[in-house]
Amino acid sequence: MNSRQHITFIVNPISGTHNKHIILQLVDELIDKERYSYIVRGTEYAGHASLLAEEAVRQHADIVVAIGGDGTINEVGRSLVHTNTSMGIIPCGSGNGLARHLHIPIDPKKAIDILNKGFVKKIDYGIIDSHPFFCTCGVGFDAFVSLKFADSGKRGLATYLENTLRESLTYKPETYTIENSSGTVSYKAFLIACANASQYGNNAYIAPQASLTDGMMDVTILEPFTVLDVPALSFQLFNKTIDQNSRIKTMKDKSIVIHRESEGVFHFDGDPIMGGKDLKVEIIQGGLNVVAPENPRNTMEPFSLLQHFTDFVGQRPISSLIAARHKQFLQLNQNLLRQLSNKKKN
Repeated sequence: MNSRQHITFIVNPISGTHNKHIILQLVDELIDKERYSYIVRGTEYAGHASLLAEEAVRQHADIVVAIGGDGTINEVGRSLVHTNTSMGIIPCGSGNGLARHLHIPIDPKKAIDILNKGFVKKIDYGIIDSHPFFCTCGVGFDAFVSLKFADSGKRGLATYLENTLRESLTYKPETYTIENSSGTVSYKAFLIACANASQYGNNAYIAPQASLTDGMMDVTILEPFTVLDVPALSFQLFNKTIDQNSRIKTMKDKSIVIHRESEGVFHFDGDPIMGGKDLKVEIIQGGLNVVAPENPRNTMEPFSLLQHFTDFVGQRPISSLIAARHKQFLQLNQNLLRQLSNKKKN
């Protein structure tokens, strides 16, 4: 009698920058063949991962592993909610927000080791306007940039930052009304992020207090800001302290409705889509089983915001830790300051 569990690996050949052939070689070399049997399926078009995951569920797969970025993970996850099939992740996308929150290593060898250990936990997921999400969704600037990013033809953090810089110069905040369990409140906002997990990806923590298991979403509202706020906001985004900024308003709830003045774009797990004026967002508790570290260790400790912000403003050398992790974002701040200064002079 075969007591091995079965895994279906679903690989997106074009996500991120990792060589998928090498990852599949590592899977064959390192997966515990006494514990698992497995097959590999490749995606051929947008939405294909979802269909392949549905097929795996019908065939009683124990685990479906997404090899790709947040978009592939979303497609796989939406087909596994409320089933007995667990989702595994070998992250190789541009942001890897859900994997990072779950402390699944970006190193494929270490991610395969997590699969071999086979610890399964239940996590929440969200729905915005009937579209499931597992990390974040939202409206405003981040959705707008996601749309630009999707049309850019290039992937990666550098492309995202390039789009962020260019579009932030002209983007105009909108007025939103949020209907929640306590009533109704209106904001003029640069963006509204509804978070199931704590970060967008790349260790950019838009909702530092978010939990995948509390049955609640963390809503972050970024109000209009000036160019002088940009360095502090960007440091706090990576320092897990953005919720302490005076330009930020937060709330927790199981369900909200976002009302806006006109139809427009919103995003779910970084994928942009056009939607109506009224968007319902809700969290479904414990709807997805995932293979993840049993006792994760936080490998990214927050650095001292005050110390390094002082270094930045004083134009002194920034510590090697920040220089290594956030060099591109710091360059973005400096370029933004320079461009806005030149714009005022003209």
